[in-house]
Amino acid sequence: MEKLTNAGRRQMLISAGSIAAMAGLSGVARADLGTADAGAAKSSTAKPLPGYANWKDADSMIVHSANTIETRRTAFGNSVITPTDRLFVRNNVAPPTDASMMKEPDSWTLEVSGVAKPRSFTVAELKTLGLAAVPMVLQCSGNGRAWFPHKPSGTQWTVGAAGCVIFTGVPVKALLEAVGGMADGMVYMTSTGGEPIPQGLDPNLIRVERSVPISAVEDAILAWELNGQSLPLAHGGPLRIIVPGYTGVNSIKYIKHLAFTKEQSPAKIQQTSYRWTPVGEKPSPSQDSIWELPVKSWINFPSDPDQTVTAGRVQISGIAMGGMSAAKSIEVSVDGGKEWQKAEFVGPDLGKYAWREFVFSADLAAGTHELACRATNEAGDSQPEARRENNRGYINNSWRDHMVSVKVA
Repeated sequence: MEKLTNAGRRQMLISAGSIAAMAGLSGVARADLGTADAGAAKSSTAKPLPGYANWKDADSMIVHSANTIETRRTAFGNSVITPTDRLFVRNNVAPPTDASMMKEPDSWTLEVSGVAKPRSFTVAELKTLGLAAVPMVLQCSGNGRAWFPHKPSGTQWTVGAAGCVIFTGVPVKALLEAVGGMADGMVYMTSTGGEPIPQGLDPNLIRVERSVPISAVEDAILAWELNGQSLPLAHGGPLRIIVPGYTGVNSIKYIKHLAFTKEQSPAKIQQTSYRWTPVGEKPSPSQDSIWELPVKSWINFPSDPDQTVTAGRVQISGIAMGGMSAAKSIEVSVDGGKEWQKAEFVGPDLGKYAWREFVFSADLAAGTHELACRATNEAGDSQPEARRENNRGYINNSWRDHMVSVKVA
């Protein structure tokens, strides 16, 4: 595969076969770096995987609830692509239960409005309009919530509500060409999910509908494949809008309606959820919405608190992402952030929205070591030491929170 140093504003076009080959690399075990992944063993008291996701690798997952499933930190492996069966799951409401929607995915319909020629498309029709593959970080807004001291409500994710994957579908720009462009004066791209809404309830309280700035159209796609295979229900199949560089909630699953609008969605999930709300205050539409991902990194090996590392040369590895800009550099500290040294990116560069694997060789003496990493992106943004405090525990990219304590003997 051609090395991509700047996915930027262009689409990465690769064949389904190439995607499958790249996805296959993600099966490389961490043992390649000289150790077994002792932390991936499933506890006998672990919750079972829900039926719609029972094909996941159970030993690699932490089941918080039927709608929230986290990847174990020790299970990421050392490939840039996260295997689909190890990718986290996050649903704001229960997924659809109509099995027929996945039996005939090409029949799924999408309504398009706020354009010159409003109309509906089946997935089969969308497949005639164009094709793009986007390697990107998919990350829940609440990834890292577990480290907020005020213990915000919501799933207590650490690092496992994230993955780097390849979505394939039609560019939204190609769709817009087919409908004569968007209507004048539109400010937002608004996507509505196909989850059923129980009768008698206010749809705006339940509906999964998010608006993002119209600039997101540039790289957005309507996806029907994930890592070279049909998009499973657990990850939004038959059709999901993908907004690279934005938090996962903005990439709406089972999308039924794509609208270009002058105002943000009236749905609760847009108006008062996913907002930068100060701790102890009530959420408000006047507060900034949770949209773009920031620069971030963490160490995956060594990270198992139950594992003792052998003294001597240790290969410290992890991932770094740049958010809306490519990751440019990564530093590692073995003394809790007192001194920093440059680490090396390894593996393929799949563009600015994907994460990079990194490695740092350190000679560690017996004792306890505090290992940390911090990334800087092409825009010059560096990962901060302190988290940005907020009521719901969103967007934690503090390098200190993500630090790991390692026993060496």
